[in-house]
Amino acid sequence: MLMPIADSPNPPTPPRITWLLIVLNLAVYLFVTLPSSWRPPAIDSPLLVEYLRSIGVQGPVSYARIAEQLTAYDLLVFKYGFRPAAFSVTTLFSSIFMHAGFFHLAGNMLFLYIFGDNVEHRLGPWKYLIAYLFFGAVATLFFALFAPGSLVPLIGASGAISGVMGCYFLWFPRNRVKVFVFLFPFIITTLMIPARWVLGFYLLVNNLLPFLTTGSQGSGVAYGAHIGGFIAGLGLVFVFDRLKLARLTKPAAGWTPETPCSPQAIPQAVAAGELAGASQCYLSLSHADLRRAVAPEIVLLLGDYLLGVGDYQAALKIFRRFIAERSNSPGLDRAYLGAGKILLRQPRYVTSAYHYFLSALDLTSDPEVAAEARAGIARIEELQRRGGRPLVP
Repeated sequence: MLMPIADSPNPPTPPRITWLLIVLNLAVYLFVTLPSSWRPPAIDSPLLVEYLRSIGVQGPVSYARIAEQLTAYDLLVFKYGFRPAAFSVTTLFSSIFMHAGFFHLAGNMLFLYIFGDNVEHRLGPWKYLIAYLFFGAVATLFFALFAPGSLVPLIGASGAISGVMGCYFLWFPRNRVKVFVFLFPFIITTLMIPARWVLGFYLLVNNLLPFLTTGSQGSGVAYGAHIGGFIAGLGLVFVFDRLKLARLTKPAAGWTPETPCSPQAIPQAVAAGELAGASQCYLSLSHADLRRAVAPEIVLLLGDYLLGVGDYQAALKIFRRFIAERSNSPGLDRAYLGAGKILLRQPRYVTSAYHYFLSALDLTSDPEVAAEARAGIARIEELQRRGGRPLVP
């Protein structure tokens, strides 16, 4: 058995929406699932007749026999779980907060606890909440595509959590997941495994292969919902990152010198010591081809200048443009380092800084760049040890 139990690094701010979702799921289980699981169904419930018909019961049936086989929770699941053949917007979302039992709930909440905090940190709390509900809806609808006539209710948060894991897969590939390995009596240990290995195993081995071999409902596990949620997470990251890149490449206003702004004007301004004007000019260039016409060392010089004078957003824009548009350019390690140093100053983006520092380490052959990147990683590790209290770089 392989069971993820933690991940690293974690953001310094508390994941309040993730905690709220966990509390809501626990509350539904404690105050709805458990009490109704101990009660027989009400004999006068109109839902009881509909439920019996849906499972193929015909003719008279004694209540004693019904009470032996059913609970009040079975009827609640039938009412609030999502049934593809009886589409309802209400059940599309209510089903996300219902679970079949304690272990079903515990497994889902563990995965949400492990992978939710970093994704919430990246999106922000309210966007994260909307994304979570969106993932749950998409996962449920994806499942329904393969069982459109089914009256079997689908319940559980795993489709929504799979969407969160899809985001994590793309945004935090260098994070490491602590996995409990239990192969009794030979191996009982924990291992730190790259996040993409763990999530790739989850998608391919735990879901895609069973889905292809047993179908959408063959084992009682909604593999289709897990796959649909994961794809929704990947799609959201694709759209989110493209929108962010569009904002980064939007020309900056404010270039007013007498000399028209052009790639050729920037080295001249730098040579004359007009770094502020040269930076403005570079940021105002509207096309990637124009920006690539500026020598890499000059672009990095402008980024370092803006970082030095405290214009962090403009410096980050330059470094990110460099990374996006010059994937094979000399100095890419310095761009990753500069972006990491800026993001380390913003508590919300500490985990992003960690990935930039690791990329700088992977690319660099410069001992100074490597030393600064390691120092940045050490700061993040210290932040983790201090329980999220901010560090001022």
